[in-house]
Amino acid sequence: MFSKKFSTKILALFLILTMVISMAGCTTQKVNAPDTQVPAESDSEEKTEIKITDHLGREIVIGEKPERIVSVYYITTSLLIALGLEDSVVGIETGADKRPIYSLAAPQFNQLPNVGSPKNFDLEGCIALEPDLVILPIRMKDAVENLEKLGINVIAVNPENMDLLKESIDMISKATGTENTGEKLKSYYDDKLSEIKSLIGEEGKTKVYIGGNSDFLSTATKNMYQTFMVEAAGGINVASDIDDTYWATISYEQLLTYNPDVIIGVPSAAYTKEDILKDERLKAVNAVQKGQVYMMPDAFEAWDSPVPSSILGTMWLTSVLYGDKYPYEKFTEDTAYFYKEFYGIEINKEDLTK
Repeated sequence: MFSKKFSTKILALFLILTMVISMAGCTTQKVNAPDTQVPAESDSEEKTEIKITDHLGREIVIGEKPERIVSVYYITTSLLIALGLEDSVVGIETGADKRPIYSLAAPQFNQLPNVGSPKNFDLEGCIALEPDLVILPIRMKDAVENLEKLGINVIAVNPENMDLLKESIDMISKATGTENTGEKLKSYYDDKLSEIKSLIGEEGKTKVYIGGNSDFLSTATKNMYQTFMVEAAGGINVASDIDDTYWATISYEQLLTYNPDVIIGVPSAAYTKEDILKDERLKAVNAVQKGQVYMMPDAFEAWDSPVPSSILGTMWLTSVLYGDKYPYEKFTEDTAYFYKEFYGIEINKEDLTK
């Protein structure tokens, strides 16, 4: 028989051996657990953290997809519809009821709180909406800084030409997880611009005058988006010699000197085609003599501004300048396709001829 002392040693040895086996079992379990669990969580966080540099050169870091968006700029409000984000919008700019595209594609916008305009922004009203993301034009730099101090993500944009419009699309689509739609929209622009270029080829440049909406003698200069549109459609903006301002007011004498082949009135103009044709002071202008005066359609949006549908303005101008190569009927078909594809609405083609 074993002695009591020896038995105690055996028992102690048994307990120690049991502890070692138990610890080994724990270690084995830890080793056999998937190594990817912790890194996977880290990868997920990296995927949701998005960094964007806006048109003020600011870096914005977005941790989660925004669910409450405020836009104080009609151009970006329209873009939110084109990206399929209308249900995430909780506040928009003043005057929504005056924009036909909202009533057609996002009628709920007319019931949303408005947060003012770039000239009269309601900062407190915007904050009260508890937005995850606010989109402003760069000229609202003070508002950008105030919202940023409160920890609210803000993207400042400046879509004043096609390249800047595309950059704005990139920023907003990346921030909202709609990059595929954004790429599709940009591809449509590129395809149509390429198609127009191939259609008109090396045609002679038609001289075009763009009248402003408040005054016929107010015209778009070299710095305006309208100049890009005219040039992309195969024309020359006669006022592109003015490069020290945006909208310039000229005299009748200057317009006679320009002597454009075509005169274009922009959407929501305070004058009519007949006003121009019947103006005795313009009777010597080529465009008036030949009846080449047109008013850009405004049934849906102001296509002469860099809204997502502005490509339609360029397409319309092409049909005006080179209707033999790009017939108006083809333009209306393309317009119907665009609004169906990107805004989810069926338009009445007859509205384009009003």
